[in-house]
Amino acid sequence: MVKQSNFWSFYLILSCLVLGIYSFYSNVNNARLIAPPTYILLFLSLLAFTLCVIGFQDRRTWKTKMRSWVTLFLALLLIISLLFVLAFTSFFSNIGKNEHLKTISSPNHNYTIDFYSFDAGATGPFGVRGELDGPLWFKKRVYYEEGVHNITIEWESDTTLKINSTTTLNLGQGEEE
Repeated sequence: MVKQSNFWSFYLILSCLVLGIYSFYSNVNNARLIAPPTYILLFLSLLAFTLCVIGFQDRRTWKTKMRSWVTLFLALLLIISLLFVLAFTSFFSNIGKNEHLKTISSPNHNYTIDFYSFDAGATGPFGVRGELDGPLWFKKRVYYEEGVHNITIEWESDTTLKINSTTTLNLGQGEEE
């Protein structure tokens, strides 16, 4: 049991670390978010920390001792980082307002996009953003425009839509034209 705890805690914390880095990358670059929400990563990191503490009894070789210390360090670093991210997002999510405008589906019902109005008040801009729904918690921001309050949407085909008569969005390619 102790040997397995040491092994699984190491690989679980590495997985959480990779998913956390990818989550940060996808939020910065508006890529499809495949990582689970932050609170799930926090739970998995706490599980890895618990398994690491149990696995500390495994002192067969210097590799197992080193793996235990690396796991402990990474788990504590990730737990502190995720707690900071949760505190930061919960504090700043109350500033301004986000209002759901509408949900539209493509004519063949393969794509669903949720449009939201955002207004940061005195701390930032206002505008509209569109998020493409995927399976589970996967979402991708496909449309973002500042300085507008309302939008008009017209589907040109099963994968192409025109927003505000100015922006053409091809969901088959996943980028704005």
